[in-house]
Amino acid sequence: MSAAAPHFWSTPLKYCRWAARERPALFWSFILGAAGPLTMPIIPPIRRALGDVDPAPIPVTYPVPTGPRKQLTGYDDE
Repeated sequence: MSAAAPHFWSTPLKYCRWAARERPALFWSFILGAAGPLTMPIIPPIRRALGDVDPAPIPVTYPVPTGPRKQLTGYDDE
């Protein structure tokens, strides 16, 4: 490990190169974590342009049948 770590705000590109070499897990975790929110407005239009469609919404209620209910018989249902 080097004696003094580069300071981010004075030389950001030099710091990124240092972090990619010396601390790759933290560096790439930060890059991937920052890329997620940045791609949210970009990916859906590209997906739709390539032909992918959004699935039908999941039903949140059970469809109630119309008409009278059947009367159950047997099994002591009185």
